[in-house]
Amino acid sequence: MSTQKVLLLEAIHPVAKEQLEKQGFEVERMTSSLSDSELISKLKGFDAVGIRSKTQLTQAVLAESSHLSAVGCFCIGTNQVDLEAANSLGIPVFNAPYSNTRSVAELVISEIIALSRGLFDRSAAAHKGDWMKTASGSHEIRGKTLGLVGYGHIGSQVSVLAEGMGMKVLFYDVIKKLPMGNAQSIETLEELLSQSDFVSLHVPETPETKNMISKQQLMHMKEGGFLINASRGTVVVIEHLVEALKSGHVGGAAVDVFPEEPKNNQEAFHSPLQGLANVILTPHIGGSTEEAQYSIGLEVAESLTRYLSQGSTGGSVNFPQVDLPTLQQGRRLINVHKNVPGVLGKINGIVSSAGVNILAQSLATDAAIGYLVMDMQSSDAKKVFEDIADLETSIKTRQLNS
Repeated sequence: MSTQKVLLLEAIHPVAKEQLEKQGFEVERMTSSLSDSELISKLKGFDAVGIRSKTQLTQAVLAESSHLSAVGCFCIGTNQVDLEAANSLGIPVFNAPYSNTRSVAELVISEIIALSRGLFDRSAAAHKGDWMKTASGSHEIRGKTLGLVGYGHIGSQVSVLAEGMGMKVLFYDVIKKLPMGNAQSIETLEELLSQSDFVSLHVPETPETKNMISKQQLMHMKEGGFLINASRGTVVVIEHLVEALKSGHVGGAAVDVFPEEPKNNQEAFHSPLQGLANVILTPHIGGSTEEAQYSIGLEVAESLTRYLSQGSTGGSVNFPQVDLPTLQQGRRLINVHKNVPGVLGKINGIVSSAGVNILAQSLATDAAIGYLVMDMQSSDAKKVFEDIADLETSIKTRQLNS
């Protein structure tokens, strides 16, 4: 088999390139994202691609890049990829759900303190020569209540750090979660908002979370409470937040994600939140620490390696889950097919007719596709692979050698 090629975009940490090359892959690393047309043209020479948040793998881009074996999102979010289209084309998508947890959590804690003390406004004034030495409106966070909307990897980590600083922690999640420390689960979002001095959002981008914090929810917040959003830009209706800040009902906000963000560092950033008092605006840097990017590089590179070299789909966000040991002997068939009755029978019939011995077989399915991995004991299984790939139900077929 020829060397598999991986394209890494958007200045993914160099450790990803190093790790992939150690495993025998040919890797090209670029510091920028690409337009749709540039991306389609560039991907023609690669088996897999690694991206961050700016690159958009739309249905149209994926349709023109259906030869891809895998996509790695070197971040938590995967909304920049059309996951359904990738699934239908037999392309698993991997992400890094754990590696930047601590970095985001630390940013949130720092913003809670900064908002409570009005640090950014005082700093800006000092830079201009104004001396704002006053205790008015400045408070400790000890004894205050933090409400977490979403209690996943990041939300629970924020919970632990906040409790360590003497805060009371409440959380609301649509899925029942085990509380960390003394955190308390709250039944409704409105109840959490009304009891919290600080509200921090930690939810994914879904149809259910789009605009989930609008005028109605903001009015449920405590008078003078603070809102922090380091989750997704579509979760908060920015215009409604501006109104609540100007009226004084919301005492301040820290926003790291926005409905529309610049495509690169050269493009100007604009937001209705600019210029408002006690509002911290950061350029989507929740996970942008060297430690997090290093860990993300390792995590996603490992996922890509295990899939491209072994066929393991563990951790994929859009594919049936199959975890496999390293192939010790023979040849491994990887087959993605339409999830319709009779496919496995046809495949096994082809193998049986060729007189090939099956060493191991794993099959997992979702609503649309089936994912089959079959280890075969044969010195020449080329005809078997070709016949299986030619089945009307086959979407993508490839082979791995021991």
